[in-house]
Amino acid sequence: MNVLNSPDPDFMQDEEITLFSDSVGRWIDEHAPLEKVQQWIADSSVPRSLWNAAGEAGLLGVSIPEADGGMGGDYRHEVVLMRQLGWKGADHFGLSLHNAIVAPYIWHYGTEEQKQRWLPRLASGELVGAIAMTEPGAGSDLQGVKTTAVKGGNGYVVNGSKTFITNGQLANFIIVVAKTDPAEGARGTSLIVVETDGAEGFERGRNLHKIGMEANDTSELFFNDVQVPADNIIGGVEGQGFVQLMQQLPQERLNIAVQGVAAAERGLEHTLAYVKERRAFGKRVLDFQNTQFKLAEVKTKLTVAKVFVDHCIGLHLKGQLDAATASMAKYWVTDIQGETLDEMLQLHGGYGYMTEYPIAQLYKDARVQRIYGGTNEIMKLLIARTL
Repeated sequence: MNVLNSPDPDFMQDEEITLFSDSVGRWIDEHAPLEKVQQWIADSSVPRSLWNAAGEAGLLGVSIPEADGGMGGDYRHEVVLMRQLGWKGADHFGLSLHNAIVAPYIWHYGTEEQKQRWLPRLASGELVGAIAMTEPGAGSDLQGVKTTAVKGGNGYVVNGSKTFITNGQLANFIIVVAKTDPAEGARGTSLIVVETDGAEGFERGRNLHKIGMEANDTSELFFNDVQVPADNIIGGVEGQGFVQLMQQLPQERLNIAVQGVAAAERGLEHTLAYVKERRAFGKRVLDFQNTQFKLAEVKTKLTVAKVFVDHCIGLHLKGQLDAATASMAKYWVTDIQGETLDEMLQLHGGYGYMTEYPIAQLYKDARVQRIYGGTNEIMKLLIARTL
């Protein structure tokens, strides 16, 4: 998709990356065509078999080294996956969270034993990943987490509840943000893995109904005296969780920006097709000066967004993406995503409000982008600290 006519940076034009992008597009066409996506939306979940199919196709763990059970790629491969899912309208599939948020915690911070135990199973689809940060009383404020993991027996006993957890209905590998020493505040936070298959005391709550991203299962999770082995603390040392979260959140926020540009590009593609075909007062909607001006504005904003996101990807590949710049990308791009999709829906007139038109789904899906991964208000606070 190149509706913006903006070339990718050199690091995304590598022949291997281009071939990978083409193969991902074909896989999505086969396994996630529009009619299947619509069924997933009706079901409020993707089928579990899709995860196995993605694992068989080598789409899970793409940026994890082969020596650790992954596909041996890098962050560019994750970008390709996110873009293709967005361009094809299959972005309700929570693959990018599994790949580019959950797995990196194990690869960056896990012990060698943890890497060998978990990464190959995450890459095969045997394990579906989720990360349980948000609680009913603690959203963007991770220091307010109340869930505890207390030493007991041969390991830890986890108690607490989480909400708004992506992949929550299907995940059987959950990284839980918990307090191993509540008296220490942020310094007492640890990341502990709960493998849910057969875990007594673990319960899934409702598959939460949302105004958008309906096929992406989002759940309440409950931990009632869940026994977890001692060697499930990521990195094997207590109290490292908050630092680990802070180091990985820039990539999560960049992911959101990448997804935002891709979804808005899809919106522009559909809008251009619509205004070229739809007629009003004897001429195409595209022929009205207002339509041309609005789409000129949309294209300009999305081109600027893409160029900035490409710049951030380049920084991240070199290990130079700082928290403030990632926050800029997350907040600004998602604001632009919502703003431009609103304009594009307006150009559809009444049809834009009808769910059979892709623009309606894109409009709904965009709203959460300004909330998860840290609200845009939190992003501005982080940026302001650098002034």
